[in-house]
Amino acid sequence: MGDVIVIQFATLDGVVSDPDGRGGTEYGGWAFRFGPGAVAGDKFRLGARMEEGVLLYGRRTWESFAQFWPGRDDDFARRMNAATKRVATGAGIDASAWANSAAIDGDPLAWVKAERERRDVVVIGSLSLVHALAAADLIDEYRLITFPTVTGQGDRLFAAGAPADFRFTAAEPLDAAVLTVLRRDRAERPAG
Repeated sequence: MGDVIVIQFATLDGVVSDPDGRGGTEYGGWAFRFGPGAVAGDKFRLGARMEEGVLLYGRRTWESFAQFWPGRDDDFARRMNAATKRVATGAGIDASAWANSAAIDGDPLAWVKAERERRDVVVIGSLSLVHALAAADLIDEYRLITFPTVTGQGDRLFAAGAPADFRFTAAEPLDAAVLTVLRRDRAERPAG
């Protein structure tokens, strides 16, 4: 059985939207102010999951990535481009825009439940999809690269939803940022 793993760039105040500034917000671009070292390569430590698992995107994130990644040719870009990619969308996609991509037929939550029975599902960005997966208690792990900045506005990773507990399983400095790995702690909470 695989895991559902969410990877996100985040600020200290939990904002995950517009890290590269392409969204045109006044606070956007916060992750890239710290130079390419903090965002380049396999900073999320996905390793073999890139080849053995499946990358899952919401449509907007996939469309943005499909414009950027196919033209890159470094080691990590080759792995991203070769990975199996699926897109949660009711509108469909032009799968030829990025190799190994296909839209999910039907309900994305049902697809994730079935897919995680055989391999890891790595969700990149795609905040609406992440919120839906969290509400259905389908996320096993979060891998966050947190930057030392506060935007004061923007969409937050844990903005709303049911309370949840996590275990820190790793914390590692990465240039100006920190990678933290949080596993969902599914133990029962004591009555209080």
